[in-house]
Amino acid sequence: MNKNNYALIMAGGIGSRFWPVSRTEHPKQFIDFFGIGKTLIQSTYDRFLQICPAENIFIVTNDLYVDLIKKQIPSISDNQILAEPIMRNTAPCIAYGSMKIAKLNPNAVIVVAPSDHTIANPEGFVDAINQSIDAAAKNKCLVTLGIKPNRPDTGYGYIQYADEVLPTDEVIHKVKTFTEKPNLELAQSFIQSGDFLWNAGIFIWSAKAINKAFEKHLPDMHEIFQQGNSFYNTNNELKFIANAYLQCTNISIDFGIMEKADNVYVLPADFGWSDLGTWASIYEMAEKDYVGNAVIPSDQVMMFDSSNCMVNVPSKKLVILQNLHNYIVVESNNTLLICPRSEEQNIKNVVADVKAKFGNKFI
Repeated sequence: MNKNNYALIMAGGIGSRFWPVSRTEHPKQFIDFFGIGKTLIQSTYDRFLQICPAENIFIVTNDLYVDLIKKQIPSISDNQILAEPIMRNTAPCIAYGSMKIAKLNPNAVIVVAPSDHTIANPEGFVDAINQSIDAAAKNKCLVTLGIKPNRPDTGYGYIQYADEVLPTDEVIHKVKTFTEKPNLELAQSFIQSGDFLWNAGIFIWSAKAINKAFEKHLPDMHEIFQQGNSFYNTNNELKFIANAYLQCTNISIDFGIMEKADNVYVLPADFGWSDLGTWASIYEMAEKDYVGNAVIPSDQVMMFDSSNCMVNVPSKKLVILQNLHNYIVVESNNTLLICPRSEEQNIKNVVADVKAKFGNKFI
């Protein structure tokens, strides 16, 4: 295993679309949605053990979740947990992680990935990452993984790629455009064109290449984190970061760098990826009965004349559903949510209304 391979796992999100199971104190990356005995972040961590040494895996998260990470991944050291004092989107956390890793190893090649995705084919994922690492190490480029789409999904961003490929790898294409979540008509045209991929939010680059990109496209942010070079991996790191984040703008890596840089390439891949963005994605991946009900856990849930429902309730509770079709039924944190599956995009708005009326009690 190459000691220059590093992983930066992003684990700071709240996952409000999975409320009430996912909540501020215990968000979705720390939950075992499928009853497999591993949470999403544990599964992500285990995948990266096949790619880089354990000591080269870093997790960037909100400082609220440091103890949760230590509990779920007890082998990780304090220096491998990057605690953000406030949420500032993905660009600041990647700048922080990249410069901290570069201080340890200037020859590092870094894989940046979310902690809350699922991969049905881990071997295919590892192969795609290793191929991208090799390309990033040999070329001064920024590589991202694009998922081959099987439907015109409006919940994902899209990447359009060109015919131009890397000289060292003829299946890694130059990126033409990034598009945020499109409407259905536009998504359908993307699928028909054949040169669009889903944006998985997984990035591979050398520490040198990404830090140079920050210097060019987000110079103010680069300067902020560059000032921490004497503090990274020391006892003064947290104090520096607390001040640095107050100076950062809230901006994504996609908007801040990937959409601006001219050395961005994409590897088309297919390894059973899902970003688990909504209950619909859980429903799609879960086992279902003969009428389409996905019940997790299923010990004490009884369904009568009901179909195509997504049910997630406490294992000790007896739940009986009669004549219910195409609904989400979720209970957690002393909260019961019953919602048509077609209306699940409104859950985020419901959470805001609950917070406005009851404060953080149920959030």
